[in-house]
Amino acid sequence: MRNDYKLAIKLRRRGMSYSKISQKLGIPKSTLHYWFRNLRWSLRIKKELARKMLFIAKRRLQLLNKAREEKWIKWHERCRKTAMKEFPHIKKNPLFLAGLMLYWGEGDSKIENSNVRLSNTNPEMIKIFSRFLRRICHIPRKKIKIHLFLYPDLKERVSKQFWSKISGIPKNQFVKTQFIRGKHPTRRLANGICTLQVGSRELKEKIFTWIKLYQRELLRV
Repeated sequence: MRNDYKLAIKLRRRGMSYSKISQKLGIPKSTLHYWFRNLRWSLRIKKELARKMLFIAKRRLQLLNKAREEKWIKWHERCRKTAMKEFPHIKKNPLFLAGLMLYWGEGDSKIENSNVRLSNTNPEMIKIFSRFLRRICHIPRKKIKIHLFLYPDLKERVSKQFWSKISGIPKNQFVKTQFIRGKHPTRRLANGICTLQVGSRELKEKIFTWIKLYQRELLRV
């Protein structure tokens, strides 16, 4: 008949964890804890096992983060390569050039936030950029959002109707309107400020790549 206590002691002195000893001998971990709770050498083993587990966990996290970073770097590179392949076929399209120049001058320049966003008070600019998103970038209409900034004296319903007609974007895709707190009599905006927005890091990578490519085209002339 085996002596479980002596076998457990032997395995513990080898540096085995409670879980491994329990699995090997079929002894509950609560029993092992009771047997070893006042043994200083066992407590030292416990601390050493905890230190090793912490090291392993940190190393795994580092490897996971590195793999994730490499994955995103490759993904971004694929987006840029796709944009480079598309550029020769669309670079002479007037709508492409107009939309690209509008974004270059008026668009959100922070690539990290993944928002393709352009704000303006000029209806023609908004109309052109909306067409650029839908016809050149092939963004489904339902994925385009509109955000309005209005003075308090402007009627939200009227402004939404105006910008919906201009942009071709349904009113149910307008996000919450913000009102500008100001009373200057000469700085009134008849229809407020309209922001077109698409959440897409892929599209933003492509637009930034197109802008760089077109810069090179212009500098060659």
